[in-house]
Amino acid sequence: MAESPIYLSVTDLNYYISQKFKNDPYLHKVFLQGELSNFRFRMNSHQYFSLKDEKSKINVVMFRSFFEKLKFKPEEGMKVYVSGYVGVYGPQGSYQFYAQTMEPAGLGALYEQLRQLQEKLSKEGLFDQAHKKKLPLFPDKIAVVTSASGAVIHDIMVTANRRFPHAEIDLYPAKVQGDEAADTIVNSLRQIAAQGDEYDVVIIGRGGGSLEDLWPFNEENVVRQIYAMTMPVISSVGHETDTTLSDLVADARAATPTAAAEYATPNLADILTSINQLRGRLYAAMQAIIRNKSEQLERLKNSVVLREPARIYDEPIQRVDMLTQRLYQAQKNLLSHKQAEFNLAKQRLRAVSPDKQLNQIKQQKAFLTQSLNQNMLNYLKLQRNRFASFEQKLDDNSPLKTISRGYVYTSDSAGQTVTSVEQLKIDEEINLQFKDGQASAKVTQIRRK
Repeated sequence: MAESPIYLSVTDLNYYISQKFKNDPYLHKVFLQGELSNFRFRMNSHQYFSLKDEKSKINVVMFRSFFEKLKFKPEEGMKVYVSGYVGVYGPQGSYQFYAQTMEPAGLGALYEQLRQLQEKLSKEGLFDQAHKKKLPLFPDKIAVVTSASGAVIHDIMVTANRRFPHAEIDLYPAKVQGDEAADTIVNSLRQIAAQGDEYDVVIIGRGGGSLEDLWPFNEENVVRQIYAMTMPVISSVGHETDTTLSDLVADARAATPTAAAEYATPNLADILTSINQLRGRLYAAMQAIIRNKSEQLERLKNSVVLREPARIYDEPIQRVDMLTQRLYQAQKNLLSHKQAEFNLAKQRLRAVSPDKQLNQIKQQKAFLTQSLNQNMLNYLKLQRNRFASFEQKLDDNSPLKTISRGYVYTSDSAGQTVTSVEQLKIDEEINLQFKDGQASAKVTQIRRK
């Protein structure tokens, strides 16, 4: 009878495979070369991407602690050297490469690293001309950062002593090539900066070489320390065709150490020649001024004013007389103008005198009184005529005149005029108005027509 198979869980199988990977000595430390693929930078996080060549591709994980140590910025399509180990990601049952180091492949990688760092520092403004400091004209002390055994310090000292022996030159030795060179350069610069204002200018440099040889002067810590120096810095790194980031951040760049010494110091012979020329020009200018002042003095001595001092007052006295006459005439004109204004105001005041207005009011009152009296007489006469006319009309229409001819005016007890028998009732008392008196009667009989 066949034995029944043993079924493993997926987790058990993945664990078994992962142990195989861990126990394989060839997978503990693997060095790969390939092209970055699917690289998307994740801020403050682990990086996940692929590494591929012409035929294959493998998934790569680079944890944050390793990625932060890189000295360049990986980009899509970049060829790189990677070291790490191969492991299995259990939850998905897939194997992947765990990268621990990464660097660009070949010399082009150094140029790419240099380009990326230059772009980064340029965006921060470290290379802007606005930050460049002016070199001193007459430096007292010069600090030089270079190798103690190289020809750079010798060329600088020979040139500086020939041009300007007054300047004191102090060497701050540093390695200018190799892995430790950048740190020794930064330490020397910091020692100079700690001296305060003791040094007027700093020269940093070395002779020519390849890009790898000059690389310490492209390190970010060296560039930032040069930028932080309080005194101006002259960079003389490599030959004229070589350009490092130290050259870009420095306040001045020299093609050779000799040129750096010439930038840092004035030419004493030229200075003395210039001083002699200025002395000659100053002497000539002083002679010209003295000659001009002497001529002015002679003219003053021969002037009429000094020979006849009293004539100094002729013109001022004449000016005072003219001003006095102008003042007198101005006062006279002002007085005449004010007199005319006074007369005009006086005439205006008389025109509006209260006496004249009072006479006018009296005359107007008398006229109005006379007009009022005449109008009253005319009005009374008119009213009398109207009254006579009304009196005549009233007399013509008066019932008394009719009554005087034998007629009687009849009214009821309420005083209403009785004009019809329809208004009367039997036994009703009525009033009879005669021309010479009144009488009362009682209705005993009513007879209608």
